Amino acid sequence: MKGNKRFFGFILIFSFSLLLAACGNSSDSGNEESESDDGGSDDNFTAAMVTDTGGVDDKSFNQSSWEGLQEWGEENDLEEGSDGYDYSQSEDDSDYLPNLSRLAKNDFNIIFGVGFLLEDAVEEVAEQNPDTYFSIIDTVAEGDNVTSITFGEHEGSFLAGVAAAEKTETDKIGFLGGVESDLITKFEAGYIAGAKAVNPDIEIDVQYAGDFNAVDKGKVIASNMFNSDIDVVYHSAGNTGNGAFAEAKDIKKSNPDEDVWVIGVDRDQYDEGTYGDDDESVTFTSMVKRVDIAVQDVIKMAEDDEYPGGEVLEFGLDEDGISIADTNEEAYTEDIQEEVEEWEDKIRDEEIEVPKTDDELESFEEDL
Repeated sequence: MKGNKRFFGFILIFSFSLLLAACGNSSDSGNEESESDDGGSDDNFTAAMVTDTGGVDDKSFNQSSWEGLQEWGEENDLEEGSDGYDYSQSEDDSDYLPNLSRLAKNDFNIIFGVGFLLEDAVEEVAEQNPDTYFSIIDTVAEGDNVTSITFGEHEGSFLAGVAAAEKTETDKIGFLGGVESDLITKFEAGYIAGAKAVNPDIEIDVQYAGDFNAVDKGKVIASNMFNSDIDVVYHSAGNTGNGAFAEAKDIKKSNPDEDVWVIGVDRDQYDEGTYGDDDESVTFTSMVKRVDIAVQDVIKMAEDDEYPGGEVLEFGLDEDGISIADTNEEAYTEDIQEEVEEWEDKIRDEEIEVPKTDDELESFEEDL
């Protein structure tokens, strides 16, 4: 009898142990499923970016990149900071490497370098952090964990040149560049080609500030251009280009009847050109690069385990990565818009090949 009691006691203890184990396994499984479903604060996919010296509020491509990052974060209920999305601003070139390294140490899943000036720094930090995704905007960088985002700037600039040639009353237009480089040459070559396609005899003054963050230099260059009968200036100069808007607004304030126009870049810069009580704008149009959309697309690829490491992605007219703003309806008339759209169709249909380099531009002009 005592043996039977011991036996039954053993059975009860064993059964109770199995029940506890089963309950424990069920609870653990439920927690894992809940964390997977909800993402969990520790499982957030995080993203950050490093600006070039133009700063996050340059009203140009740094700002557009940040706006894309912010929109992605807000769509995913994330907050600005190390657990969501963030940026580091570079005051000069020496900040690129430490800014990228700091964000990598903070375990952001993907880090963007905004601008071709960050190419070397992105390659170095990406090699040191092979488990982190990196992306660079406006140039091509090496690395299996680096995605290069490029745009058809030459195509959009061609259309800006068409618009400028249609708008000018003096047959003199200008191009204000930031730092001379292969990238900015794409803007310059496309712009000249578009203007020359409309009017082979048009005069185009090209000047570089040698800086993307020198508003005063941009204002002086624009002043010299406007004082030389140039009435339309296209800038590809980051924050430096804000000097062109400032100069054009000063001219309009002192002489409202004088026609001077600025073509913005990277984002719709209509607001940068507004002046006076009626909020008129000296921004004729803008060559818009959807950097914000490109940033969001690459983040989503990484989130979905489809990150295109080592690849080059180009966002051109066909990918809706480039467009011409029509915000200033009074200045950017229907006739001009129709002319621009006709040339856009020719580019899409490959009837013309828009030049990207000085040599290609020379050949293009010879064929006119």
